[in-house]
Amino acid sequence: MDEDSSPDRLARMGEAYLARHTPDELALHARLAGELVAARPARVEVSPAGAGRLDVTVVAFDFFSAFALLCGVLAARGLDIESGRAHTQALPEAPPGVPRPRPRGRRPRRSDPGPSASRTIVDEFRVSPRADSARVDPPRLARQLEDDLVGLLTLVAAGRTDEASERLDRRLAERFSDRELPAGALQPLSIDFDNAADPHWTRMEVRGRDTPGFLYALATALTLRNLYIHQVEIASVGSEARDAFLIASREGRKIEDPAELVRLRVAVALIKQFAHLLPVAPDPVRALRSFSQLVDRVLAGEPAAPALQLLATPEGLRELARLLGASSFLWEDFLRLQAEPLLPVLDTWKRRPLRGRAELLSELQARLGAAGSFEEQRRVLNELKDEEMLLADMRQLVDPGVGLIGFSQALTDLAEAVAEAALGSCLAEVARAQAVSPAELGRLGPLSVLGLGKFGGREMGYASDIELLFAYRPAFPSDAPVMDPGQFYEQVVKELSGFIAARQEGIFHVDLRLRPHGAKGPLVSPLAALREYYRPGGGAAGFERQALIKLRHVAGDPALGAEVLGVRDAFVWSDEPWDRANALHLRDRQCRELVPAGRFNVKYSPGALVEVEYAVQYLQIEHGREQPQLRTPATLEALDRLGEAGLLGVAERDALRAAYLFWRRVADALRMVRGNARDLLLPEPDSEELRFLARRLGYTGADWKQAGHAFLADLDRHRESASRFFTERFRR
Repeated sequence: MDEDSSPDRLARMGEAYLARHTPDELALHARLAGELVAARPARVEVSPAGAGRLDVTVVAFDFFSAFALLCGVLAARGLDIESGRAHTQALPEAPPGVPRPRPRGRRPRRSDPGPSASRTIVDEFRVSPRADSARVDPPRLARQLEDDLVGLLTLVAAGRTDEASERLDRRLAERFSDRELPAGALQPLSIDFDNAADPHWTRMEVRGRDTPGFLYALATALTLRNLYIHQVEIASVGSEARDAFLIASREGRKIEDPAELVRLRVAVALIKQFAHLLPVAPDPVRALRSFSQLVDRVLAGEPAAPALQLLATPEGLRELARLLGASSFLWEDFLRLQAEPLLPVLDTWKRRPLRGRAELLSELQARLGAAGSFEEQRRVLNELKDEEMLLADMRQLVDPGVGLIGFSQALTDLAEAVAEAALGSCLAEVARAQAVSPAELGRLGPLSVLGLGKFGGREMGYASDIELLFAYRPAFPSDAPVMDPGQFYEQVVKELSGFIAARQEGIFHVDLRLRPHGAKGPLVSPLAALREYYRPGGGAAGFERQALIKLRHVAGDPALGAEVLGVRDAFVWSDEPWDRANALHLRDRQCRELVPAGRFNVKYSPGALVEVEYAVQYLQIEHGREQPQLRTPATLEALDRLGEAGLLGVAERDALRAAYLFWRRVADALRMVRGNARDLLLPEPDSEELRFLARRLGYTGADWKQAGHAFLADLDRHRESASRFFTERFRR
């Protein structure tokens, strides 16, 4: 690959390397180095070492994170490292003030041509197969290790270092997922630095309990800190690992700042400890990368001590592993930006209750009252909203006592309080901007806010929208109002839609699409227009009769809200025949148009969530006029009432209830992972993503694949039962 001969390149390893090896060993290294090419950037040989142990020799081109990847490959193959050495070529001297060439660990970018053609590494390990490993055949093992390493280094050479690390991390986490994890106090880890031992490198000595993957976790911690590993001395004394690294900063310089050494010691220790807990994380790669960023934020803050005390507990690390491994959306769009409130909330979540609407609204109104400008009020409202959302998300993720129902109720209470508080601020702001006095505002007539969809049913989940309907009743006193109330309230609704901050498809996005006439209609409707629209023969489509089952007053004037619900009752529960054929036609269109061929959508496919919800709503519409007790916006409550009314058998009710709860949990899990309320396609059956989804839902097994199979078995059972009921009850 270059003009240098293999012996010349190996000679540049330095005198210490040459002195430690016999001529036969040097000849082996030279032969392996001579066989390196771009398509084969690593060569591996394995030989017996007596007493069941093996000697593994690796010669490779010098890549970023190569040592960490190699340690991970050995661990993934069931090999424990007992001792060893890692060598790279000595760096040329540079004049004072001139940075030396970047050492081992240079992070390649996508534009990089690959490793330095003149730099080679030689790593040697004495390993022992673990008890759970298959019988070892040295030549076969050498081929396996080389194939593993070549595949990873090929990704690195293409600038895909993160992908290589992620692939290995997931393989390791899956291998150890059924092992007992460290419990009780965290294992002590001693880290010492010496800047006098070598003229160019900082020597880092590490001592700690030797556990499976110890060296890989340690090397990964250094890699995540963007540090370069030049040489490594590996030794195990009894149950203790004693490893020494020669490392440098990104610029190839010693790490001499005392404060930086303290931060490095803490960060490496925390990341190493955290790496051993990754099997509890639904997605270990996501958890490890997010934890490294979190450690950066904590160490950069002042003071860091309270946060570090939390991170230095096994309970805190386990909870973080579950939390950070659950959702990239949760981390990237929320936790990463607000790492400071994360740790206090994590520390107190067991003692801090999920508050109801009244308590939340009281605090929101107090904070808004103390705020100055309208923008300040907006910031204050969304800060509290985000804090309470974080608490609810964390409780639902790591507290078995908070199930789906409790999570939904907490989010719905929060959404109601936020909607009420936001309405007050926006009314006041529009009145101020348009110079409308309080007395004049009173003459405009009342405004009421009603919820629809999951919000109306008090069934909100992760990434649910806030579906709203706004109505007003004009007041016509003897002195006419100063302005048209429709125009005034239209501006209020516009302000409110932007006042509640959310991603376009994230949780608490205000959705007004279910208002009369949809996007073509006004944002707020007078009561008379609602009466005209929602009547037999009016402008409402058939599906709106079904959608209005979930209409519920949530904010604003309660008396007007009750009047709107009266309009709804006269429309939904009228004696007008319900067009079941048209409803089934729309249901079939959903299956055809919203589900790609060959895929399963957790919401829209036959037997999925919508089919359960529609089955309940169809029965409510068919029988709700004669049996008013069926008129409830909540699906689970409606199921119970349908059972009490004899419209569902016990087995039917229980099967639909189980299917509904199952699909809700799966939908929440997908939304939390993807951060998109509308992307509910199930991952491919044998995919890595499906196995992570199964773990996120609590499925276990001897390995991740079995967990995925158990999840799919439940999915097929609920899909079949819901689809069979829907077909037998409504299509025949």
